[in-house]
Amino acid sequence: MSTGIRALLLVFPLVAFAIWGALHVPSPGNRLPGAGEDITLDALPSLPRWAEAELPDFASYQDVSEKKKEFFSFLYPRIVLANSRILIQRQYLETLGRKDTLSESEITWLERQAERLRVDEEPGSDEMFRRLRSRLDVIPPSLVMAQAANESAWGTSRFALKGNNLFGQWCFSKGCGIVPNSRGEGKSHEVADFASPYRSITGYIQNLNRHPSYQLVRDLRRTARENGRFASGTALAAGLISYSERGEEYISEIRSMISFNKLSEYDREFRNVVLENGTKELVQLASSSEETALLPGQL
Repeated sequence: MSTGIRALLLVFPLVAFAIWGALHVPSPGNRLPGAGEDITLDALPSLPRWAEAELPDFASYQDVSEKKKEFFSFLYPRIVLANSRILIQRQYLETLGRKDTLSESEITWLERQAERLRVDEEPGSDEMFRRLRSRLDVIPPSLVMAQAANESAWGTSRFALKGNNLFGQWCFSKGCGIVPNSRGEGKSHEVADFASPYRSITGYIQNLNRHPSYQLVRDLRRTARENGRFASGTALAAGLISYSERGEEYISEIRSMISFNKLSEYDREFRNVVLENGTKELVQLASSSEETALLPGQL
């Protein structure tokens, strides 16, 4: 592979999203309350302190391989953390789905999940459970990593540094984020500001799990589950046609990054070590006091 192609795969410019309009509409405020927030449950542990750590200075790395290794090592524990919490909630959802009668508190939990994931169905109905199962699910690490690297220029973009925004997410309330230098006349969007990189990851996962533009992502993931498989990042990338105005070119770019950086290895690690855990083990992952304990080979 030529030096030019290697450089292109390493540093992708932040894409201007002409169609991102409705992806993330926050409540007023500077820190997007609700953007990727965890739903509080008795069974869901408090976030470990390291989850709210700031973004490292990836621009300081001179060696390309070391920079990429550290970038992925920073992301993976946070992806495991976010996905573990989703799996805890998903298992609780399945428990409720097997019950003949639901308590008031259980109905309230379902309603909160439905509101967050934009499911407008009768609480406790079969259709609500069906749609929540489709939306309350994990995103493979390889896809999260490739898009984060692409959209944030490997954690060095202006929006990553100033707003912990690793995925180019937009918001539309004045003061909700950072005004793009290239924003066209008459436009009002800003690039969302997150409290931490972890919050950016959970916000991104939530967008894929609930926005109409990513129905194909959810359909592909659901079909894989129904056939006893774990949908890879390469497979789910097919559902990103609306993520960028570049369409198919963007999908090819993300898949190339997954392949070139061997990110499918993270998917295999996640599938084999995390995905099939019971609630007790997931709670341990979701409350790990050390982020390094969640790295590949440590679980």
